[in-house]
Amino acid sequence: MKPVTTVKCPTCEAPVEWGPQSPNRPFCSERCKLIDLGAWAAEEHSIPGAPLEDELFSGDLPPRHH
Repeated sequence: MKPVTTVKCPTCEAPVEWGPQSPNRPFCSERCKLIDLGAWAAEEHSIPGAPLEDELFSGDLPPRHH
């Protein structure tokens, strides 16, 4: 028998078994999944990287200094 892999829910850190018995994985529940989705929609989460500008309008924008 294979050992069960357990991960922490990214929202509440509850243990979640990684398998078909946990359809919302890596989240423990639909509620935690929706909380995380709301955080992305509110731009509370982001993926680091270089900022992108739309090439069509980039000439119209003032230069950005970081």
